[in-house]
Amino acid sequence: MRDLWTSFRTRLIAGAVIWIIAGLAVSGFLLSELFRAHVTQQFDDELHGHAAELAALIGVEPDGELILHRRLSDPRFLPKDSGFYWRVESEGGAGIGSPSLAGQRLPMPEPFPPPGTERHVFVEGPSGQLRLVERSVSMPGAPLLRIGIGADQRLLDQVLTHFNWTLFLSLTIIALGLVGAAILQVWFGLRPLSRMRGALAAVRTGRASRLPEDLPSEVLPLAVDLNALLEANLEMLRRARTQAGNLAHALKTPLAILVDEAERLRAAGQTEAADVVSLQCERMRRQIDYQIARARAAALKRAPGVAAEVGVTLEPLVSAMSRLHGRRGVTYKVQCAPGLIVAVDPQDLSEILANILDNAGKWAKSVVQITARGAGEERVEIVIDDDGAGLPPESYEHVFGVGERLDERMPGHGLGLAIVRDLVGLYEGQVELDASPLGGLRVILSFRKLEA
Repeated sequence: MRDLWTSFRTRLIAGAVIWIIAGLAVSGFLLSELFRAHVTQQFDDELHGHAAELAALIGVEPDGELILHRRLSDPRFLPKDSGFYWRVESEGGAGIGSPSLAGQRLPMPEPFPPPGTERHVFVEGPSGQLRLVERSVSMPGAPLLRIGIGADQRLLDQVLTHFNWTLFLSLTIIALGLVGAAILQVWFGLRPLSRMRGALAAVRTGRASRLPEDLPSEVLPLAVDLNALLEANLEMLRRARTQAGNLAHALKTPLAILVDEAERLRAAGQTEAADVVSLQCERMRRQIDYQIARARAAALKRAPGVAAEVGVTLEPLVSAMSRLHGRRGVTYKVQCAPGLIVAVDPQDLSEILANILDNAGKWAKSVVQITARGAGEERVEIVIDDDGAGLPPESYEHVFGVGERLDERMPGHGLGLAIVRDLVGLYEGQVELDASPLGGLRVILSFRKLEA
């Protein structure tokens, strides 16, 4: 949940949704209340008009009986239980009502309102709560009259309910449209950041060396600064590699002179001194090669865009090893899943695999099997099997020592597997030895996987 709320996209969309819903909710409430006030006022005005019309039409006979000169103009006062009712009563007890009352008496509160005044009351009518307008009318020579004219509250509520439901549906559709527009706007507005993220991934996986600069003006300065940082970092790493190479040459030249002097001592008959000098020179040369390889890998490990495709790296190595060891009848077989990319410099991956494949070719009887495959979503495994004599388990760690060789008759300096372990470790990988199903030694390499 915390990761979700750290997203710009989530924050912007959530903020837009909250404001849209809040704004439309307030707008809907205000519109509903305004409509309620308007319709209620219109309803009451209509009742007032009917009351004025009824007051003009009512008459009193000499015997005190109430008469209506003609019926009201609104036909809704005619049907029974129509919801529209009127009644006129005199203080003398006479009364007359609308046909919609069907002989029922319209309840009106006591006492009579003062002459010339009106009041609004709610009473229980024949079909529910009634919204009643009551007024008093005085006529010359006649008792005081009161007129009650009303309509069911449910009629007003039905109008308001229908309006509110229509308003709700309309505002919901508007809200969905605005939320969709907000999501589209956020997606379109943040698209340059997504593009930059993809470009950074391309740099990290080695598919590009720098970020594109055809970006919006708000993002362009960031891309320019990142490109400058990448260039500065690469320049620093290039200098480090160059210095490592210069140091190697600077040390190897004196070593070559010392080795030459050892040969001169041996030619002069000083065999013991020559052997001592040669042995120490060989040890120094091993250490120089070993440390230079580590320094180069350590520098490249921090470089952006470090990536190697396993299949592309294996192809020339297998071809070279097949020519080198093919004369002994050793065959290299490869099973490599397509598109496997690991977070290793191509040159270092080539050196790692070259050392292992060369060792496998030296000890194999007839076949070396290479299998490269994905190991889960984040790792790649490269397995090298040979059908040679293999190694006892107690020797697995021994062969990774600098200068260690199990068979002095085999050519080499004992640096191969030591460099392999250090290079693999620098790239946060793993190397393991095990017994091979082919009868020889199995070497298992594991590296961090990068997406193609």
